[in-house]
Amino acid sequence: MELTKTIYKGASFLVSKTDASYLFTPEDFTDEHKMIGRTARQFIEKEVAPYSEEIENQNFDLVVKKLRKAGSLGLLAHSIPEAYGGLGLDKISKGIVGEMIGPSGGYGAAHSNHTCIATLPITYFGTEEQKKKYLPKMASGEYIGAYCLTEPNAGSDALSSQTTARLNEEGTHYILNGTKLYITNAAFSDTFIIYAKVDGDHFTAFIAEKGFPGLTLGPEENKMGIKGSSTRSVILEDCLIPAENLLGEIGKGHAIALNVLNLGRFNLGSACMGAAKYGFKKAVQYTGERKQFGKTIAEFPATKEKVAKMAARIFAAESIQYRTAGLLEEALGDLYETNDRNTVSKRLSEFAAECAICKVFGSETLDYVADEALQLFGGAGFIKDYGIEQVYRDSRINRIFEGTNEINRLLIPTHLFRKTLKGDLNLKTKVHEAMLQLQNPESSPYTGPLSSERERIDLIRNLFLVCSGLAYDSFGANLADEQETLMRLADLAIGLFAAESAVYRTIKAVEKNGKENEAVKIGLAEAFLEEVMWDAERLSRTLVSQLTADDHSRQLQKLIIRECTRLQASDNNFLRNRSIADYQNEHGEFSS
Repeated sequence: MELTKTIYKGASFLVSKTDASYLFTPEDFTDEHKMIGRTARQFIEKEVAPYSEEIENQNFDLVVKKLRKAGSLGLLAHSIPEAYGGLGLDKISKGIVGEMIGPSGGYGAAHSNHTCIATLPITYFGTEEQKKKYLPKMASGEYIGAYCLTEPNAGSDALSSQTTARLNEEGTHYILNGTKLYITNAAFSDTFIIYAKVDGDHFTAFIAEKGFPGLTLGPEENKMGIKGSSTRSVILEDCLIPAENLLGEIGKGHAIALNVLNLGRFNLGSACMGAAKYGFKKAVQYTGERKQFGKTIAEFPATKEKVAKMAARIFAAESIQYRTAGLLEEALGDLYETNDRNTVSKRLSEFAAECAICKVFGSETLDYVADEALQLFGGAGFIKDYGIEQVYRDSRINRIFEGTNEINRLLIPTHLFRKTLKGDLNLKTKVHEAMLQLQNPESSPYTGPLSSERERIDLIRNLFLVCSGLAYDSFGANLADEQETLMRLADLAIGLFAAESAVYRTIKAVEKNGKENEAVKIGLAEAFLEEVMWDAERLSRTLVSQLTADDHSRQLQKLIIRECTRLQASDNNFLRNRSIADYQNEHGEFSS
């Protein structure tokens, strides 16, 4: 699929209808995409999975060996330009590799950390000399990287860093002092992207190497999950970093730290989606073999409902990941060779809201699937030998990694309100249009496949806009302090993006292949949209009750109930879910 520049602006899904023809979906994979997916999947199956116990027992020499093997296959090089020993592939390929690596637990955490937030700062912000020195070695796996941002007193508030940097009198080295916490890959990393405040004030990025004087490591953390990845503190005591290893510009470290984290959040969503598919596959295979009361567990309707709901969420997660991959490629695809850091920063930040949704929805989908899968295993799920307990343990960190889900939720509506304050968006007009559509809905505005589903997507968007307008009118510039409101607006936005991605992906497939050939996608999209609709009604009614006075509140509540009821699906949902589950059970893994 050819991606045209600047079709969409970031967070435009919140205020505008989408066009299915511009949506990138897994059905658009090229032969090259499929090939790198097979390479990554076979690598995990043959080179990592057979050694999972050794990796879980923290054989870090083995982890490094496997990372270098991955490097020899090009699996560390997808996001590094060809000029520096990489493959220079698109963001769809990045997402595919992330998905395939996702099921590998601690190894996957090490691999993803290296290829994303430990490498991309140099890829996008490094000098020519820095790129030539480090990127070829990072592409091959000769050098493994780490990303050092969190501190004892700077977690979610990363810019409150207390690590300091000052240039020595000779002007040859920066002297860094401070401690970085919870650093993935610390034990075996060769490079460290470190953030410190020059002269105690100017937040700046540096590239350090493990042999630099004054850089030492704390003890290995005893973690609940992802044990195959190293996690240690990085201690800087008069650490000497050559002046030429300053990354980017003095005082502009935030442009690197926060923007690279956008891609890290997208990457994490891909890994979580891949891990969710793995946990789902284990559950489907186990319930197809385990018998109770003379039947396999898979035959019971209660099991089928669980399977259908898990499959529907995975379908939505997959849809948003590759939709976002297409948007990121649109924004970043031509930046491998540029040295214009301002353009890089602007493009990296454009789809911050979508990347945050990938992270939140992906990590919560994985947690949901891990929990339900373990439940379907029964007592066996609690036993190490069956493997699902590791999926459960490994999943939990993802809601904390790359900014907690709470921080990411706050980011999503804030992105919209900032555009409003800057004058880039006339929110008042959009809210007015949404209210008119709620009050006077068009009669069947759509024709063709999934027309009623399109109406429901529009309704969710209108509910989000109306509630956003109420919040903006109520709090104005102080809205950033109203976290309960922002969280609920974020949940409306997440549901909208996920449901729209699933539904419009299905529309695109139906238009190409016909309704009969895409019955499974239709069922998955409808099942997911049903859940989102219930959530949207609850969230919008809660917001209205908090943001409006009694009479106005009652009128809006009635309007919301009327429209949600009018567009409620009338199909037999139990039969639909059983059909979805039968299809998944037949294939033995997630399939659409």
